[in-house]
Amino acid sequence: MEKKMAFAAGSGTAAQVSDDCLTDDLFERVGISEQESEKISRESVSYWKDAMRRFRQNKVAMASLVILLVIILMCIFEPIFGPIKYDTQDYDVTNQGPTLQHIFGCDDLGRDIFARIWVGGRVSLAIGCIGALVSLVVGVIYGGISGFCGGIVDDIMMRILEIIVSIPYMVVVIIFSLFLGKGMGSLLIALCVTSWTGLARIVRGQIIELKQSEYVLAARVLGTPSFKIILKHLIPNTMSIIIINTTFAIPSFIFSEAFLSFLGMGIQPPLTSWGAMAALGQQQMTYYPHELIFPALAISVTMLAFNLLGDGLRDAFDPKLRK
Repeated sequence: MEKKMAFAAGSGTAAQVSDDCLTDDLFERVGISEQESEKISRESVSYWKDAMRRFRQNKVAMASLVILLVIILMCIFEPIFGPIKYDTQDYDVTNQGPTLQHIFGCDDLGRDIFARIWVGGRVSLAIGCIGALVSLVVGVIYGGISGFCGGIVDDIMMRILEIIVSIPYMVVVIIFSLFLGKGMGSLLIALCVTSWTGLARIVRGQIIELKQSEYVLAARVLGTPSFKIILKHLIPNTMSIIIINTTFAIPSFIFSEAFLSFLGMGIQPPLTSWGAMAALGQQQMTYYPHELIFPALAISVTMLAFNLLGDGLRDAFDPKLRK
C-alpha cells in the first residue's frame, strides 16, 4: 500500500513520502547560464547623470527653465529686431494704455514699455549674473582656503568675514555712490563687496567636513600639493551646493538692483532697468497703473522662475532622494 503525504495531528511534521511517488517527471533541471548570471540588471548611473534625470522629471523646474530661457532670448534679440526702439519718443501716445501697436502701453514720454522691458531686463539680468559670478569665485576661493588651512588662518579669515558681514550693504552702496557716482558700475561693486560671505561660510563648512575623508588623506600621503587637493578633490565635491547657492544668488541681486533703482540709487538715465522703470511707474500709479504693473511683473516672474529653478536643483542634487 502506497504511503501518502500526511501531517500528524497537532505535530505539524510531514510523514515520510514513499520513494515510489518521486519520479523524474516531477522535476525540471534549471541549469546555470554564466551569461545570464553576469548580466547587469541595471545600468550604473553616475551622480551627475542621476541628478540630471531627476531634474528633468521635475516639471516645475523645467517650466521655470523654459521661462528663463524665453526671457533671456527676448532681452538679447528683441531690442535688435524689434519694430519699436526703446528710446523712441512719441508725445501723441503719452501715457497710453496697452494697444495692438504698444502691447504694454507707453510711459510719460511716449516710449514703448514693451521695448523698454527687454532693454531693462538686459541690465537687471547682467547685474544678477555678474554679481552671482563674482560672489561664486570669491566665496569659493575664500571659503576653500579658510576651511582647508584651519587653525589660526581660519580664525583670522573668519573674523575678517564677520566684520564684512556686520556692515549693512546700504551703507556700502551709499559710500560707493559718493565716490564713484551713481550707475551700474558703482552699484555692482557695492553689491559684490558683501555678497560672497554667505557662500564662503557654506564652502568652508563643507571643506572642513570633506578634508577628513580617506581620499584626501591618501592624496596628502602621496605628496599632492594643497592647491591641487582643493581644486581636484574638495571643490568638485561641493559643486552641487555651489550651483544651488549661485542659482539663488541671481534673483537676490536682481531684487537688490530693483530696490536700489526704485530708491533712485541705482541705474540712471539714459540706461534703464526694471527697478528704474518701476520707480518711474510708481509716480503714475494712480492714473496709469500699467507703467508700474508690467515692470513689477517682469521682476516677479524672473525672481519666481529662478527660485523654482533653485528648488529643483536642490532636490536633484540631494543624495537622500537618489533611487
